[in-house]
This record gives sequence, structure tokens and C-alpha cells, in this order.
Amino acid sequence: MSDVSALIVGCGDVGSRLARQLLALGWQVSGLRRSVQQLPKGVEPIAADLSGQRMPADWPERNPDYLVYCVAASQHDEAGYQAAYVAGLRHVLAWLQRGGKLPRRLLFVSSSSVFAQKDGEWIDETASTEPEGYSGKVMLEAEQLALGSGIPASVVRLTGIYGPGREWLLSQVRQGYRVAEQPPLYGNRIHAEDAASLLAYLLQADARGVVLDDCYIGVDDDPAPLADVVAWLRGYMGVTEWSDDQRVRRTGSKRCSNARAKALGWVPQYPSYKEGYAAILAGNS
Repeated sequence: MSDVSALIVGCGDVGSRLARQLLALGWQVSGLRRSVQQLPKGVEPIAADLSGQRMPADWPERNPDYLVYCVAASQHDEAGYQAAYVAGLRHVLAWLQRGGKLPRRLLFVSSSSVFAQKDGEWIDETASTEPEGYSGKVMLEAEQLALGSGIPASVVRLTGIYGPGREWLLSQVRQGYRVAEQPPLYGNRIHAEDAASLLAYLLQADARGVVLDDCYIGVDDDPAPLADVVAWLRGYMGVTEWSDDQRVRRTGSKRCSNARAKALGWVPQYPSYKEGYAAILAGNS
């Protein structure tokens, strides 16, 4: 058994996948969420509601070596985002301060919503962040809180996460929804398992003494036009009918690069939507 420990705050879909990957490596893993009954086997449970300031009764006696803040807002408005990403992180940081020795590194799971570019341009970690919506603005505020926490920190900006249970686009395609072809609407994706594997890779790299950057984008190798994705899915699933009045709606168009993560050595298991959606439809992911 490894003596390296990690605490995953917000141990939901991606967090649980990360937990299983770390457990397979021999790490000690604690998971914080409201319903600890849903945690993977082998994860030490911490039942908590991040909206409260009271330290959880089952908070580890020794602070973990690594903290991954990987929550999802339960309320999708500005107040909900503030509660989940800013106030919740403040509470966890306060609990860590009480525990004495701080973690070696904090990974804060953020979102590509901090980027407002929408004309199909390529985006990397150095691109300007001028979000127009509340979600991106709150995420930027939370990122700054993490980076200024006094704990060495890296922000991981995940793009559109898909996987089992995250099948909105598949449902739209089955219903024959249309999507505009011109101008191309570029979308960015990462399979939930690859999102977890990127986090695991960064933790392992830090544990080996690799110097990490303060920001990484989590995305696959193929930020393809949405029309191409829909066309491929229609062919793969054998959908032939078109809906008369329904369209796949989305705003923005940008192409996110994973060059920084890949330069570190990370490789996605599902390099494009084709491998990822094929695995979902086959029930293999």
C-alpha cells in the first residue's frame, strides 16, 4: 500500500473515476460528498455539505498529501455557482488550515467557460479569459482563490465532459435534430474517463517531483465542428430521419488545445469523439 494520500472533494462521476484510478495505483483515497453510499469501494468516506462551515466529523486526522476540488454545482445559477465553487472551496481551505500540514498540491477542476472566444480560434492556457456569463466569471474567481491559497495549485479547465449518463447529444441525434453547418461551430470534448486520467496523471507527476504549470486544459485531440460530430453519429447509429423544427443549439465556437498536457506525457484513451461515443454506444465506457 502506498503512503500517498488524496482527498477528492466532490467525488461524483469524474471524481469517482479518479478515485478508482488512484486506488489501482495503491494510493489512499478519501472522498467527500453528500451521499457517501455512492462512493467507490475502497474510498474512505467523508459525508459533508460544502454549504456549511462546520468541519465534517469524519475529516481525516492527517491532512491528505493531495487535494482535488472537483465539485459540481447543484443549483445552476450564479448563487449556486458561488456556493459550490467559491464558498465551498473557502470552507475546505479553512478545514485544511486547522489540520496543520498543508497538502503538497491542490488541483482545482475548472471549466473552459472562462474562455469567451467564439470565432473558431485555437485556445491554449495562455489565451485571454474574459467570460461573459456568470459561470465563467465565478470559475475565474474560484481559480484565483485556489491559486492564492498558499498551497501549490494547478487549475484544470475541462471542456465538454461526456460519457455514460452524459448523453445529451446522443439523445438529440436520435431525435433527428439539425445543426448549422456554416459557419462551423467547433466544440470541445473530453470523455469522463480521460478527464479523470488527466487529473491522475498530474497527481502522479507531482508525486515524482515534476514541476507542474498552474493551468492545464483538459480536452481530446479533435475539437471538431458540431455538424461533423452529428453527421458521424447519425451514420454510426443509423439515424435517417430529420426533425422538421428542432435544432441542436449551442453558442460559441473555439478550438481548445491539449498540447501542454500531452507535452507532459498524458495521452487520452479516447482521442476523438469517434472512439469515445463508439465505446459509450457499445457499453464499454
